[in-house]
Amino acid sequence: MQLLTGQTLSFRDDPFAVPFAEACTLRRQGGVLIEAGRIRAVDEAETLRAAHPQAEVISYGADLICAGFVDAHVHYSQTAIIASWGLRLIDWLNTYTFPEEARFGDPGYAAEIAARYLDLTAAHGTTTMASFCTIHPASVEALFTEAQARGQCVVAGKTCMDRNAPDDLRDSAQSAYDDSKALIARWHGRDRLHYAITPRFTPTSSPDQLAALGGLWAEHPDCLMQTHLSEQTDEIAWVRDLHPEARDYLDTYEAHGLLGARGLYGHAIHLEPREIDRLTETGAALIHCPTSNTFIGSGLFNTAAMKARGISTGLATDTGGGSSFSMLRTMAAAYEIGQLTGTPLHAAQLIWLATQGSARALHLGHEIGNLAPGMAADLVVLDLASTPASAQRQAEARDLWEAVFPTLMMGDDRAVRATWINGRPVTSKP
Repeated sequence: MQLLTGQTLSFRDDPFAVPFAEACTLRRQGGVLIEAGRIRAVDEAETLRAAHPQAEVISYGADLICAGFVDAHVHYSQTAIIASWGLRLIDWLNTYTFPEEARFGDPGYAAEIAARYLDLTAAHGTTTMASFCTIHPASVEALFTEAQARGQCVVAGKTCMDRNAPDDLRDSAQSAYDDSKALIARWHGRDRLHYAITPRFTPTSSPDQLAALGGLWAEHPDCLMQTHLSEQTDEIAWVRDLHPEARDYLDTYEAHGLLGARGLYGHAIHLEPREIDRLTETGAALIHCPTSNTFIGSGLFNTAAMKARGISTGLATDTGGGSSFSMLRTMAAAYEIGQLTGTPLHAAQLIWLATQGSARALHLGHEIGNLAPGMAADLVVLDLASTPASAQRQAEARDLWEAVFPTLMMGDDRAVRATWINGRPVTSKP
């Protein structure tokens, strides 16, 4: 049993739905009691110390302890090409993504990148992610095997593509179904691993493949389904050319059984009113990828507007179209985009998106994304004075939110004092 002490942040409610003061519990001298990989209690440090004198005390001083970050849309296979120069979405895929993904036919290379990716993200305080893999089942095996060895909660799926992709990156409607079904049987629900049925996006999946994957989802409704939606205007025009019969982009998924409450739709920037209505009605989740949306020039996602409609919304780096592995950098980008759309986000809302909001989008809000009894002990400890710039700003803060906000705007892996996964510290700094 271990007692972590420091400043603690937990959520009682959604700060987009109620005032942040009502949504959050902040403790200046708080504690988190951990036992057997779970959070047993969250309270004042002295209260927990008195009640559990046998617990090993780990003091983080004035550092902030909160739930580990949940990255709701990534491509771990793009780790090695992150921050490649420029280009629009389709050019990006052809120039960088597809050549790199072709390398994942080699199980050894897939294992190497899976370990590298999980090391990099842990250093940035990320404890769970939802990842697209490649068309190769070995790419899924590599990520799940590495995550399982670390006791980590991960969502992933084999990316399916049977058209408009290089020959060595195409499967078929039947093989996409068969491979995905076999991977579900092998991995879904095993330890802390969850499978997501994963058509890349409409331009690279034929109607037959979309229908096959929709049928697979109907057979396994407890799985998530992840894809891309309305990321760039030229992408939308391409979908319109490919599917003149469709009412809109979302309709290409809906027509094949790929719209539902456990659906995750990345980007979703340029939505039509009907699409917003249907996403609201079905309870689907949208995943905001702010650094990616700006890095490859996609557009501005309006977080506040989607949340006001009651749409579940998560936050994501979108590695490697996104330009950082850091959810802190991602929160800063979400804030900047909020400013550009006229809806600046409070620090409480940003942290909620990166933790409980993303966890709820993944239908894992009961398991991860908050400091609460019974939750998995996946935590991040943030040094709010990790650099001279942050330290001098924190010194002027009038309250804890003012102390936290500069780290959200300027922080990187130097701000991550420790990352705990499944009740174990996997990264730690003096």
